[in-house]
Amino acid sequence: MHKALLLIVIPLLSYGFWLSVEFKGIAAGVSIFLFGMLSLEQGFKAFTGGVLERILQKTTDTTWKSFGFGFLSASLMQSSSLVSVITISFLSAGLLDLVAGIGIVFGSNLGTTTGAWLIAGLGLKVNIATYAMPILVFGVLCIFQNGKQLKGIGYILTGLGFLLLGIHYMKESFEHFENTINLAEYAMPGVKGLLIYTALGIIATIIMQSSHATMLLTITAVSVHQITYDNALALAIGANVGTTITAIIAAFGANIQGKRLAGSHLLINLCTGIFVLVFIKQFGVAVDFISQNLGIAGTDHAMKLATFHSLFNLTGIILFFPFINQQVTLLEKLFIEKRSNIFKPKYLDSSAMDFPETVVESVRLESIHLYENAIHVILRTFGLHKRDLQTKDLLKQLIDQNNHPIEYDIDANYEKRIKGIYSAIIAFISQAGFPLEMPQSSRLSWLREANKRTVEAIKDTKHLQKNWTQSRSSTNQVKIDEYNKIAYQIILHIQKIETFRHEIEGNELPLLSLDALKATIKDDDMQMIRTIETLIRDRKITPETGSSLINDSAYMRSIKKNLLKAAETLFLHDNTVNNQVEQQLSLNETEINDVVQTVDTK
Repeated sequence: MHKALLLIVIPLLSYGFWLSVEFKGIAAGVSIFLFGMLSLEQGFKAFTGGVLERILQKTTDTTWKSFGFGFLSASLMQSSSLVSVITISFLSAGLLDLVAGIGIVFGSNLGTTTGAWLIAGLGLKVNIATYAMPILVFGVLCIFQNGKQLKGIGYILTGLGFLLLGIHYMKESFEHFENTINLAEYAMPGVKGLLIYTALGIIATIIMQSSHATMLLTITAVSVHQITYDNALALAIGANVGTTITAIIAAFGANIQGKRLAGSHLLINLCTGIFVLVFIKQFGVAVDFISQNLGIAGTDHAMKLATFHSLFNLTGIILFFPFINQQVTLLEKLFIEKRSNIFKPKYLDSSAMDFPETVVESVRLESIHLYENAIHVILRTFGLHKRDLQTKDLLKQLIDQNNHPIEYDIDANYEKRIKGIYSAIIAFISQAGFPLEMPQSSRLSWLREANKRTVEAIKDTKHLQKNWTQSRSSTNQVKIDEYNKIAYQIILHIQKIETFRHEIEGNELPLLSLDALKATIKDDDMQMIRTIETLIRDRKITPETGSSLINDSAYMRSIKKNLLKAAETLFLHDNTVNNQVEQQLSLNETEINDVVQTVDTK
């Protein structure tokens, strides 16, 4: 809650406490209910160390599966807010597309209505405080255990207990509230009442940041005739529109996709609210018809309100669900992505910090961004562009044709393209601070190492650049050819890594295809040294030139090894059974050296 809003709410609450003892009970009930929701969210977050994320990824490959995930998760967690935060985090990290995200929003909108049915059908008809007490006892007992999952279960049970206790306090207080103030006297019929109470529902939900809490207040109040049924319908509409504030707040720290999803949530609920307001009489008739067929008494306004709540969200699904693709097109026009500055991080959003899987995926995507910038720097050092990698048979010719010194400031481009992103990645990983036993901790360590190797490749290129540039103006064609050979081997290596990336996309055997590439690195270096020694003996180059070439050949080998190690970590991120088998079949460093030595002796 904003501080300015807090300064307004506190005096109003204080006046209410002074005015009525029953108001204290209602306020306490709301507070206990909201605390219960926070405990529920905390409990479910204990299971987001990979399990929830994997379920989400596997159940959102179609729009209907996304809808089903949204419905089930909101029904179980009783918190569309948590579902929204998870969805925005995964969307920002690139684990979901916008279509799947909107599908989840539709499902969570309908799933959140189950809370109204539980409150109206159970919470108001039995003494739920008797059930809340033992649930709280078992919940607190689990919280004090050491295991993370036991603590999570404890928070879930505690949250459920507080939810029930909050409902009990509000019900009891509303039943006696009319002794002080009869809110029914402030009922407003007609269009004026509809609009004012809709606005009150929006404001209440924004303040409490929970449509569940607003619906609970509304259902308990209408059940004891503190507000009229018509005004309760308007409050329910307002609660559905106001609940989008959570997604909007979460989207502030998200990328453009997260902002589009928050915009979609607002657009769906707002347009549905306007539609229902326009046809409120027809909806009243529909609720009466459905209630009659479900056996709900005409005077049971609480159950009828729950029916209306479900009908409201079902209407939004019917109106907008078939047009998800059109919504995506509209949102892309409304929320235009600014041209990305390649010198700044693209994926390290604060919203990704909420869940381990989104942290890892954000770091991986940003590491690929850094890797691609590094490839650009290395290619430009030798006078080429990435598009030149497409000319497979002309690479050597392109290098040989560049017989003029190439002025390229690696230091300046390192500062512009690499340093800021690399520093941001390291800072982001440091902020994550996962326990060492979590698998995500190991994956972040691998990614940190991959980024280090990427940066080392650029530094090695810088050391190589001086002699390579000087060779362009040499009168010794043999020296020029040898330095061209070094550049060619580096660029050919990069080209092979790009081919390796395409093999992964084609579901081939990428790890096994790496073995040949690994083996050639040391073999190429050994052949280069032999060639240099032969050239020195034949006096085609001076010993000084030969020593420089040997040193630069070592830089070439280091560049190739670092790029390959980085690529192996960045692009083989899917830990599937096939990859595990391939890892067992692939050669290790010792085996590769043995292969090179065997080939060398033949």
